[in-house]
This record gives sequence, C-alpha cells and structure tokens, in this order.
Amino acid sequence: MTYDEYNDFCRGLPATSHVIQWGNSHVWKVGKKVFAIGGWEKTSEPAFTFKTSDLNFDVLKDQHGFRPAPYMASRGMKWIQQCARMDSDEELKYYLKESHRIVSLGLTKKLQRELDLNQD
Repeated sequence: MTYDEYNDFCRGLPATSHVIQWGNSHVWKVGKKVFAIGGWEKTSEPAFTFKTSDLNFDVLKDQHGFRPAPYMASRGMKWIQQCARMDSDEELKYYLKESHRIVSLGLTKKLQRELDLNQD
C-alpha cells in the first residue's frame, strides 16, 4: 500500500481527520484521537502504525512484516507497525479499520453520538 492509498482508505472511514505531524507522518484521527500513522520509518518503504486489540497485538508482534510500534509499544500501548510490504493490502485494511473502531469506542458516548459512531 502506498501512502496515497493509505490516505484514501483512512479518509473513507467515518468521522476521520488528517494531519501531517511527527516528522511528516500522515496521522489519521477519529474524534481527535489517533488511530493510524503512515510514516515514522526512516527507510523509503512505507510503514503503517495502528492500535490493536490485546489478541491481535500478541499475534502480530512476532509475525513477519510486523513489529511492536517503536515508541508506543515500549510504553505498554498495544500498537503495531507494519514494516514490510505485504502481498495484499486487505490485511492492513482490516487492521486500520479495527484500529478506527477500537479508538472510536474509547471516545465519550456523547462524542460518539455527535459523530454518529457505534450507534448499532
């Protein structure tokens, strides 16, 4: 996935906003809370960082192409960085969408209603 494809995908998720920060990283937020970061890697290859469930963190942290996100995971947060190109973007899209869901569930109920999130 390229950064343009990543930005297009994240833009399509509900109630998102985009900023460039932290060394020109593409940071996506839901309700002003970060759910995905494109960048943060010093190589020319794209790297994508996202929040995970405890189970997905335990599975991905030892899987080829993924690693605990350098700054965040060292502080006990369940964030993973995809650091190698995958054959398919579908797996990354799943994790980005799941990160969006996890972060949105952490917003206040009032803000979730205002943003029309998680109203099932």
